[in-house]
Amino acid sequence: MQTSEQATNETVQQAWGKRPLIISGPCSAETEEQLVATAQRLAATGRVDMLRAGIWKPRTKPGMFEGVGAKGLPWLQQAKKLTGLPTTVEVATGKQVQDALTFDVDVLWIGARTTVNPFSVQEVADALRGTNVPVMIKNPINPDLELWAGAVERIARAGVKQIGLIHRGFSSYGNTEFRNAPMWHLAIEMKLKYPHLVFINDPSHICGRRDILLDTMQKAIDLDYDGLMIESHIDPDNAWSDAKQQVTPERLAEMLDTIIWRKEDISSEEYHAALEKLRQQINQLDDELMQILSQRMKIAEQIGTYKKENNITILQTNRWNEIIERATAKGDKIGLSKEFITKYFDAVHMESINHQKKVLDS
Repeated sequence: MQTSEQATNETVQQAWGKRPLIISGPCSAETEEQLVATAQRLAATGRVDMLRAGIWKPRTKPGMFEGVGAKGLPWLQQAKKLTGLPTTVEVATGKQVQDALTFDVDVLWIGARTTVNPFSVQEVADALRGTNVPVMIKNPINPDLELWAGAVERIARAGVKQIGLIHRGFSSYGNTEFRNAPMWHLAIEMKLKYPHLVFINDPSHICGRRDILLDTMQKAIDLDYDGLMIESHIDPDNAWSDAKQQVTPERLAEMLDTIIWRKEDISSEEYHAALEKLRQQINQLDDELMQILSQRMKIAEQIGTYKKENNITILQTNRWNEIIERATAKGDKIGLSKEFITKYFDAVHMESINHQKKVLDS
């Protein structure tokens, strides 16, 4: 006969293995009534696989609501009992890990402010040693993949077998459209580095406002994320934290119904044959691009020789500005974004500088 603990573990494993994995709940557990009502309305949608709630809330400034603390864990336990939804909370210390597991929290996640501190991650990892709870790790606040990867390694070395990654965006000075700039290229790089890990997108913290949530959710699914973590509240405008980015459970269901759910692959010979033909064309063009770039670097080396003979600096600011202006203007006419052109030519420019530096140092 199956025990209640075995049944719970089976439910958690089913949710963990589901695609897409949808995690939702309030930014903060405020009262038992608010948390239970949110959980029940989320469960009623039939679209949510796990219930999240902030119990401890690391805030930027003192005086802001920092969560109800451990007294909210029995509320989460009651919500799970009433809805059957596995629960997940953020932990930042060894004591929080112990408290969460004492109240049968099913999945833990490490927040962005903790990921940035290896000492804190190690403390959490030490507390997890000997447990079999799944752990998700949010990207650090600053755009540093080494810190994110380091957190993965620390948790893995503690013996945790099921690890997931949460992309919640990165802090960037002057960013206006998003609360935390998504910097998709960094997330993609991390996904490619750890393709075997569950990869979740957190559009709530990327966007910071509900009106642009749907576009970000769709982009994440288009990029083959395994799921979404979206904040939901029964009365978003009066939430005690992050009110602008939360949606009602019913609105969440509407948004999920709107998303086009992409598949990674299909078993169609026609599709694969057409794709292979196009990919061969891309391979050919890539080879040609490499040859052209090699030729460009040879010319850069010749320029380096003239600069060496005449004691001229490598960096020529006016010339570089001229190249960028010309390239972005031309790129715009042929459908290439200014952002791409700038990043591409920055990379080419640095390689050119390296080639000229070797000439000057020879």
